[in-house]
Amino acid sequence: MTGAKGRRGGLLEVGITLYVRRGQQSIWENGIFQNCFLLATLLLCAPRVGSVRLVNGGDGDPTQSGDFLAASPVPVIDLATALDELDVVIELSAQLDPTWAQAFREKGGRIVAMHVANDYVIDIERMIYGLPPGMRASGVVYDSVWTLPAFEATCASYYRHVLGAPVRTMGHLWSPAMLEHRAAESGVAFEYTPGRTRWRLAVCEPNICSVKTCHIPMLVCDLAHRQNPDFIVHLRVHNTLQMKANPDFVVFARSLDLVNHGIATFEPRLPIADILGVSADALVSHHWENAQNYLYYEALWGGFPLIHNSSLLGGCGYRYHDFDCEDGARALREAHALHDASLAGYRREARAFLDTLHPANPDNVRQYEAALEALFA
Repeated sequence: MTGAKGRRGGLLEVGITLYVRRGQQSIWENGIFQNCFLLATLLLCAPRVGSVRLVNGGDGDPTQSGDFLAASPVPVIDLATALDELDVVIELSAQLDPTWAQAFREKGGRIVAMHVANDYVIDIERMIYGLPPGMRASGVVYDSVWTLPAFEATCASYYRHVLGAPVRTMGHLWSPAMLEHRAAESGVAFEYTPGRTRWRLAVCEPNICSVKTCHIPMLVCDLAHRQNPDFIVHLRVHNTLQMKANPDFVVFARSLDLVNHGIATFEPRLPIADILGVSADALVSHHWENAQNYLYYEALWGGFPLIHNSSLLGGCGYRYHDFDCEDGARALREAHALHDASLAGYRREARAFLDTLHPANPDNVRQYEAALEALFA
């Protein structure tokens, strides 16, 4: 296989864009930053890849990024270096400038647009409501678009026609490396502790797009509380401080017994390791066409009860149907009744599933290496 310049006996030099901004930045801010590190980890395992670099597409200085890049498995380079040294650039965290992209392709380079969010919903919401744009059709010419199974239904055709390149569905990647790194720093193990007769619950949806919000989880918890007032000691709804000023959300919240009984509170955004095991015993979640989330994997890895509606978790956790709050309340009460007694099996099943997502899993390495080879076919 020969890339733009055929270095190292035909091995590919691959870059992944990362947005490094000025000021404080955290790897826990969003899944895309983690995805950059995980993809880099996988590509380091690929025999046909010579080297892997992160390509800074932001306005920040990587040397001043502090802890943000501490867990990066590969070095960070600038766009000028990338233009000269790389054969493939995977646009992931930062979008490329069309002029730079044209120059890169003229040298024989290949460009992949990798999309790991439900861009169709995000984009139409931002267009309709006048919000800052998400994915831009910037004029960059792509050789391929990579996306995830969770977004095939809503986004594959959208990507094909907006970005003008063939779409390829790739496996989602995850490993516990960042959780373990944080646990080592804090000295606190990230794992479920059995034995509580009353549970502290958390909802951690980002609440920035309709695909992942707190509304259904709040209803699920409230209905379970009405059915059995004795098992929820507290509900913390994270990522909601900005919503407390919305009068419609206030009316919605005040319709719930958990709120009126003083059992629910509304909290800021925190890393999951500062929530599960610290102030919460179980996680209640919901998605709409966004069935693969690092949040789910983190909860499963720690053995925490995950109450969810995802069809892409290999049977792990406690699943309810779509938007069915009654089924969600059933799943939550079932988890409370069964989890401690079945914890060992729960952990085994979760670990077996999470192993299929690991960047070093040979099946994942082969899939991504084949996708790189296809760029030069």
